[in-house]
Amino acid sequence: MKKLAIAGCGKLASIIVDALTNGMLPEYELVAVFSRTKEHAEALAEKYNATGKECIVADSFEQLLAQKPNILVEAASPAAMRQWAIPALKNGTSVVTLSIGAFADDAFYNETMQTAKNHGTQVYIVSGATGGFDILQTVSLMGGATAEFFNEKGQDALRGTAVYDDSLQTEQRTVFSGTAKEAIEMFPTKVNVTVAAARASVGPERMNVRMQSTPYFRGDTQRVEIRNPQVRAIIDVYSATAEIAAWSVVSTLRNISSPIVFV
Repeated sequence: MKKLAIAGCGKLASIIVDALTNGMLPEYELVAVFSRTKEHAEALAEKYNATGKECIVADSFEQLLAQKPNILVEAASPAAMRQWAIPALKNGTSVVTLSIGAFADDAFYNETMQTAKNHGTQVYIVSGATGGFDILQTVSLMGGATAEFFNEKGQDALRGTAVYDDSLQTEQRTVFSGTAKEAIEMFPTKVNVTVAAARASVGPERMNVRMQSTPYFRGDTQRVEIRNPQVRAIIDVYSATAEIAAWSVVSTLRNISSPIVFV
């Protein structure tokens, strides 16, 4: 039985806890949850403990790590990932992360990789709202690869960002064009998948990203195209909600504990 902890207790974490309570992750026991909004953590612990098991609500991230979980699911933000990843890995705790945007920073990416290697731990980058990491890695390994990422959002999803203005309510247009590294700097919580696809292929500074705002569009379209002299591949995913990100964590956790692994 693997000991599991969750840091970041919003809606996506709730889906993961539902999977635990519904028997979809039988190889895991939830030992601790932590959130900066304690009420959210308490709600998840109450849901899990209703099954007759025991999960604590940690008052700090340090208290969570003191439970010695085998795996931490990080479901908070890139800023939280930058704060939590290194202590977790040094604790002997592998990390499943949704906040891949933190890895646009080469220094942090390399530090995380070296820390995991030194402590016999791993970081699992889940596919979230995109996918195809296997083919992205394969085509890149063959050499001569270039890659592009297209993201479509509704106008209201961009409120509060530097690109929003009222004209987006009626006008479809490209609101960003640049690299994955530049995209995550401008949209810290909205384009994590661009960094994930970049790290799986050509890197954040070589992955070209275009974001389109479409009036009244609901959900997200994530389309990655990669090519080399021999292969062209397109991964095209539409998701009406963000729930697919949580289910990709469930899928990853099942893979980690499975005797047969799809890669």
